[in-house]
Amino acid sequence: MQFGVNIPGLKWSPVQYVYEQWAGLYKRGRQHLYVNTGLGFIGYPGRVGFLPEITVFELRRA
Repeated sequence: MQFGVNIPGLKWSPVQYVYEQWAGLYKRGRQHLYVNTGLGFIGYPGRVGFLPEITVFELRRA
């Protein structure tokens, strides 16, 4: 099950106490990491607070 609160100004999930990077874009130096909230489930087949997400990246030459 994926559970959390995702409203403007507040993004919270119990998974943040397990993983430092759990949703969104993170940058450290010149490296970037994007963590998708996903589509699937483990255990309860449901989602609360987060819509399914498919991320599309368009890469362009700098």
